[in-house]
Amino acid sequence: MRAPIGDFETATPVPDCLDELTAPVADAVRTWRGAVPADRVLYVDTDPRWADTAVFVEHYGRDLLEQSANCVVVAGKRGGETTLAACLVLSTTRVDVNGVVRRHLGARKASFASMETATGETGMEYGGITPLGLPAGWPVLVDAAVADLPYVLVGSGRRRGKLLVPGKALAGLPGAVVLEGLGAA
Repeated sequence: MRAPIGDFETATPVPDCLDELTAPVADAVRTWRGAVPADRVLYVDTDPRWADTAVFVEHYGRDLLEQSANCVVVAGKRGGETTLAACLVLSTTRVDVNGVVRRHLGARKASFASMETATGETGMEYGGITPLGLPAGWPVLVDAAVADLPYVLVGSGRRRGKLLVPGKALAGLPGAVVLEGLGAA
């Protein structure tokens, strides 16, 4: 199948390539309940050496920069309690951790989660964390600009491979909240 964005040789519907995904991502596909069918989410095989956004777009095409999103794990703290959440913003922006995220989580302090926390809690590889298959109950904060895209390139749970996901499917994930201004220039 031809990928709807980018110049990838093949794109495979995720229900047809569960073995390429981490366990939490594959489980999310198996139990998919979104308004957008799971077979509209596509997997593209990519080289793990080029997983980070800057080198990825250099290798796979600069046009992907405007259609890529980063998923980062944040920790909001208040009164000894910590809330972990995922934030999904365009790769051309940065997560407004100390403004939008902190206020939305009702936290006194918010910061990026450590690599050990992010990978340990998600069961995904650092540099490949994706909003599909996150722990139950986690808020998934999605920038409105991401939700508006026809397709968005995101991690697959591993450094090898990426997912092409309709923006509306990301906005419909369990725990998802679409927020204006989550990604700051």
